[in-house]
Amino acid sequence: MHSVSRSVEESAGRAADLGQARLPTVLSVAPALPSHYHDQQTLLDAAKRVFCREPSQGRRLDRLFRNVCVAGRHLALSMEETAALGSFQQANDAYIRCAVELGARAVASALERAGLSAEDVDHIFFVSITGIAAPSIDARIANRVGLRRDVKRTPIFGLGCVAGAAGIARASDYIRAYPEEVAILLSVELCSLTLQRSDASVRNWIASGLFGDGAAAVALGGRASAGAGPQVLATRSILFPDTEAMMGWDVGDRGFRVVLSAEVPKLVRDQLRGEVEAFVASHGVGLGDIESFVCHPGGPKVLRALEDALELPADALRVTWDSLARVGNVSSASVLMVLDDTILKRRPRAGSLGLLIGMGPGFCAELVLLGW
Repeated sequence: MHSVSRSVEESAGRAADLGQARLPTVLSVAPALPSHYHDQQTLLDAAKRVFCREPSQGRRLDRLFRNVCVAGRHLALSMEETAALGSFQQANDAYIRCAVELGARAVASALERAGLSAEDVDHIFFVSITGIAAPSIDARIANRVGLRRDVKRTPIFGLGCVAGAAGIARASDYIRAYPEEVAILLSVELCSLTLQRSDASVRNWIASGLFGDGAAAVALGGRASAGAGPQVLATRSILFPDTEAMMGWDVGDRGFRVVLSAEVPKLVRDQLRGEVEAFVASHGVGLGDIESFVCHPGGPKVLRALEDALELPADALRVTWDSLARVGNVSSASVLMVLDDTILKRRPRAGSLGLLIGMGPGFCAELVLLGW
């Protein structure tokens, strides 16, 4: 963890002062979504055809799909193409093909928004949990977007939903060391390609109603510019002991089978506040000094637990809730989409402090203190 200047004592005023420093800055954020979009009712009808053999199952699936508060989602493939996938290899081949296309589009858009060219990129970080590729997706898009031959690459697998927040933290670590350089964080998550049609467990049904597909790229540099996003003032990683079984994948012959514990909201409600308070206190501010929150939309129960734990105002996570409704939980890409929406639609006041929060397998959390 990097420490903020010790004079970060008076929240908003000091955030403005810190803005004069050469701190990692979010230069742009750019989502990229597949063209296949379906409302939740259409997806529910499709899920019933896959999972339900009797009316009681259909009624239960109805409740689960409605309770996740998702209005619709983007899918990497058409419904017919998705239904035709018969093996893990076929699903993973589709992941590589679609991830390259979406990833290249997200990176190109992020560079354009930041006023940069592909040759300006010194380091690309790639995060994903919904497919595997060697060479990794960042290598596969390098020629397509025009990255330099000497570009540094850091592909990261296994962080899951927390990887969007963790990716910003790790990319900002790099910019602290090399403030003259530019880093790109790319997240691509194609959750629909992991669906296990033979798994009738409640956790798989919830996943089939909650998760969507998409990508997002973030450009970071050491110099702020007009219209840029927040500066990354500090970060903290948290690994909760003895929680490995709470979230992740069981990997089998047919691919990734979701692990999702009902205990996650309780852990968030019971333990997150203390971690957040300790983090911001170590930089001379209190939880009450944080004026805006950019949070991963893990699902309604997790978001309500987070609101309860941090005692947030009723509309503090409005952008996060809106993202959940519009595109579902897109794993690591989601928090980046929420950050983009925050910059474009509900930008915090200049000089204020914000907090970006992600959580994922481990069980873990990533906290990023932002200066707007």
